[in-house]
Amino acid sequence: MEAFYVSLLCIFVSFVLLSLHLLLYKSRAVQLPPGKTGWPVIGESLEFLSTGWKGHPEKFIFDRMAKYSSVVFRTHLLGEKAAVFCGAAGNKFLFSNENKLVQAWWPSSVDKIFPSSTQTSSKEEAIKMRKMLPNFLKPEALHRYVGIMDHIAQRHFADGWDNRKDVVVFPLAKNYTFWLACRLFVSIEDPNQVDELAEPFNLLASGLISIPIDLPGTPFNKGIKASNFVRKELVSIIKQRKVDLAEGKASPTQDILSHMLLTSDENGKFMQELDIADKILGLLIGGHDTASSACTFIVKYLAELPQVYERVYNEQMEIAKSKAAGELLNWEDLQKMKYSWNVACEVLRMASPLQGAFREAITDFVYNGFSIPKGWKLYWSANSTHKNPEFFPEPRKFDPSRFEGSGPAPYTFVPFGGGPRMCPGKEYARLEILVFMHHLVKRFRWEMSIPNENIVVDPMPIPAKGLPIRLFPHNP
Repeated sequence: MEAFYVSLLCIFVSFVLLSLHLLLYKSRAVQLPPGKTGWPVIGESLEFLSTGWKGHPEKFIFDRMAKYSSVVFRTHLLGEKAAVFCGAAGNKFLFSNENKLVQAWWPSSVDKIFPSSTQTSSKEEAIKMRKMLPNFLKPEALHRYVGIMDHIAQRHFADGWDNRKDVVVFPLAKNYTFWLACRLFVSIEDPNQVDELAEPFNLLASGLISIPIDLPGTPFNKGIKASNFVRKELVSIIKQRKVDLAEGKASPTQDILSHMLLTSDENGKFMQELDIADKILGLLIGGHDTASSACTFIVKYLAELPQVYERVYNEQMEIAKSKAAGELLNWEDLQKMKYSWNVACEVLRMASPLQGAFREAITDFVYNGFSIPKGWKLYWSANSTHKNPEFFPEPRKFDPSRFEGSGPAPYTFVPFGGGPRMCPGKEYARLEILVFMHHLVKRFRWEMSIPNENIVVDPMPIPAKGLPIRLFPHNP
C-alpha cells in the first residue's frame, strides 16, 4: 500500500512539474503585449468611452502608452480582446497589411442597423462599395460638383445664417453637409424633402454609436426603426429614378444613384433596389457626419484666433473679387485656397472627426516582439500621432504652417485613415469644407457665445452645446 501512495505522489509531482514547464515555455514563446483587460465582459470600454465624454479621448491612449508601451498595448474594448497600435509605425503596419494580416472590423451591432439585403456582412458590403466609389469620386467628376456645392452653400447660408444675430453652428453644419450629400448622391435638392430625411437619419446615426440594447425607447432601437424608415424612402426614390431613366427624364451621370443603377458587376449582374438603398444609406452617413464636425471646429478656431481668421478672409475675398456677379466657384478657385486648407488640416489634427478605427487579425503574427493572436481586434488612434509632441511639436498649439511644403511625415496625419482603406471621400470632404469656409468668412465675423465651451467626443468631437455664436455681417 505504501508503495502505491509513493507511486501516486511521484505521478502527481511529475504532472505539476510538466504543467509548470509547459506554462513557462508558453510564456516565453508567446508574449502578449503589456496591458490589462479591466473588468469582466466590459473590459476597459467605460474608461475608453468616458475619456471622450470628458473631451480628452487621447488620455486613455497616452496613459497606457506611458504605463505599458508606446508601441502597442493590450486592452479589452466593446466585448473584445484588443491591442492598440500606437504612433506612425503602428499606423503604417496596420494600413499596409490590410487583407494580408488584418481586415476591417465593426461591432456586430452595426449589422443590426445596416442589415444587408444580400445577407452579407457590412464588412463585405463596404468592400463592394469601395470598388464602385472611385468612378464617382474621380477628379473629372469632382470638378463638376464644385458648382453644385457652391449653389447649395448659397441657399444654405441664405436660409440658415443671413439676417440672424445668433445661430448654433453644429446643427447648421449638419444641415449643410446632409443637404450636399442628398443632392450629389440622390439628386434631392428640395430643403423640405432633405429635412424629412434628416430627422430619422439623425436617430439612425445616434443609434449607431449607442449601447446595443434593443428595447423599446432605447437609442439603439430607435436607430433600427429609423434605418428601416430611411431605407423604404430610398427604395421609393430608386423606383422613381428607374422610371425617369427609362423615359429620359434623368441623366445616367447626374449622381451616384444613376451610376449604381446602370453599372453591372464583373459577372454582368446589376444591383437590386434594396442593395442600392443599403449602399446609399452608408454613403449618406459617411458623406456628412465627419465633415459637419470639421466645419463646426473651423468656426470655433477662427473665432478664437483672429490672426488666422484674417488670413483666411483675405485669401477668400481675393477669390470672391475675381468672380463675376452670379458666377459660381470652380475647381481652379478651390486650388487657390491653400492657406484655408492648411487651417482646415490643422483643425482636423486638433479635433479629428475620425478618432480611430478597428481592424481584426486574420492570422497570428508578431509585431515588435509581441504576439498578436488571430481574432484579436486591433485599434489605431489618430491621437497617438496627432497630439504627440514626437510628431507635432507643441501639439496643443494651433499652427497651420505645419502643413506647408511637404507637410507632416507619412502616417502621422491620418484624419482620413490610410492605406487601402483611406477614406475614398477625402477629396469630396476637402471640397465641401472649403466651399463652407468661403461662404462663411465672406459673409461674417463672429464670436462664441460660450467661451471655452466644453467638448464631448461621442464618437466624434462636438461642442457640448452645439457652438452657439453671435454673427457680425460684413458691410456690403
